[in-house]
Amino acid sequence: MTKHIVLGGRGFIGRHVALLLARRGDSVKLLDRAAGPAIPEFEGLDARFIEADITASDWYDHVADCEVIHHYAWSTVPATANADPLRDLDQNVRSTLGLLEALRTMPHKTIIFASSGGTVYGRLKQSPVLETHPLQPTTAYGVSKLSVERYLGYYRSLYGMDCRIARIANPYGAGQNPHGNQGAASAFLFKAMAGEPIDIWGDGAVVRDYIHISDLAQGLARLTDAGLQSRPDMPIFNLGSGQGVSLNDIVAELRRQLDKPITVHHQPGRSFDIPVSVLDISLAVDQLAWRPRLDLAAGYRRTIADLQAGRNLISLLD
Repeated sequence: MTKHIVLGGRGFIGRHVALLLARRGDSVKLLDRAAGPAIPEFEGLDARFIEADITASDWYDHVADCEVIHHYAWSTVPATANADPLRDLDQNVRSTLGLLEALRTMPHKTIIFASSGGTVYGRLKQSPVLETHPLQPTTAYGVSKLSVERYLGYYRSLYGMDCRIARIANPYGAGQNPHGNQGAASAFLFKAMAGEPIDIWGDGAVVRDYIHISDLAQGLARLTDAGLQSRPDMPIFNLGSGQGVSLNDIVAELRRQLDKPITVHHQPGRSFDIPVSVLDISLAVDQLAWRPRLDLAAGYRRTIADLQAGRNLISLLD
């Protein structure tokens, strides 16, 4: 049995990864700055919820008894990071440095960091994009995610820490906040199911990589389990579907599956929107023995069924 702590444990990614780990018999602490109601799916499992402000926590007390630290906590999205880069720096980069300072005094720990496959690369010179692509983020969010990647490399090189990075595409599925800032796959679905119009900036040809949360959780678990401690280089893996989907494709799929009219309002295009961002996942397929199972159509069928059944956490046992 492995002991884990999931930072951002009540978040969309954190809850699903924690549930997968606990269901397979591991011990999990879910740390989040926000309190919340009990989550029935965790009843009877070796899982404990902790409320703490991760920007000011005593990291040593929280992580000393854990073998794996999952860092999925992040207080901003691209829009809010751009609006207030100093807040993004203080709440995310600075707090992560506090965590790394605590971890360097404790041997035999593994840290899994959720970076951003959609922002650290910037404008792509090739698509799908490999992990070796130049890193030229065009948003404050991407810059801060990349900054933490660089600090992880520094601590790995200087102190031998077992740091691992997942550059994640756009996850979707049951359990996301319908009023939050998330990728188009989720935002469009929530609006369509509520009968609300969908806003598209530009002509709808912008292409992104969307991954169902069940596939992402499995990929992050494989990254956790892989024997990568002795690798001389930093283990960095793209985790996405490896398939590009346009905004127009999403609307078309929703019309097929919901069988209802969907109103789309086209707004002027935005200069900062990168036309195409798709991840090459061949490295994860080869080295983690992981491959996503659900394309957008299958992922939407599952998500719609979960939402109609009132499920906020999808089953990870099938």
